[in-house]
Amino acid sequence: MGPVVGTPERVLISAGGSGGQQKVPMSRMLRDVNLKTDMVPRGRHGRKVVRPMRPRYITIHSTQNYTADAWKHSQALKNGALRSPKTRYGNRIGYLIWHFTTDDKVSIQHMPTTEQGEHADFHGPGNRLSIGIEMCEHRGSNKRETIERTAKLTAVLMKKNNIPLRQVVPHYHWPRKGRNPANKNCPHFLLDNGRPGKKWRWFLSRVNDHYQRLE
Repeated sequence: MGPVVGTPERVLISAGGSGGQQKVPMSRMLRDVNLKTDMVPRGRHGRKVVRPMRPRYITIHSTQNYTADAWKHSQALKNGALRSPKTRYGNRIGYLIWHFTTDDKVSIQHMPTTEQGEHADFHGPGNRLSIGIEMCEHRGSNKRETIERTAKLTAVLMKKNNIPLRQVVPHYHWPRKGRNPANKNCPHFLLDNGRPGKKWRWFLSRVNDHYQRLE
């Protein structure tokens, strides 16, 4: 969504300690995540075709939309504003949709985690088997806070769905048939030269830290 734009590495400074390995209940971590529900109505737009899913992966994205926070993305999904052409190797329903959007203040759920979204690789396993999380990067927002909120949400989803850390992947992980390049530079501010590297490993370490704290 939008052009690829570099991001200063200063936003990837560690968000601080996690209080050691003190265990916390999932309800406490969800309060930190500030999870809200604002579902796209079943049978409309991105949910007009409902495909069941048993999630095995979590796919992390960045919106590359510099004018919209999580609530504005939620509104766009509910209004059917995020269209995507249906092609032989493209979108299956004509709309984009994913499960959660995070920013520096809130996380919003748009669809059940038991339904397939349209956020990764068209007809591929990224859409068929993964929960999609989009991180906002609108101007003036605190990217470090967004990343930390996303890490906590990811840890909770891992725990709820029995998903191992090795199956938390960037959008880059899923090749898109018919596209050049096949692997998208996404989330661009957590990749190194367009590929998973030190920044992505750092993000996984944040996810794992929160996961290990969950009761």
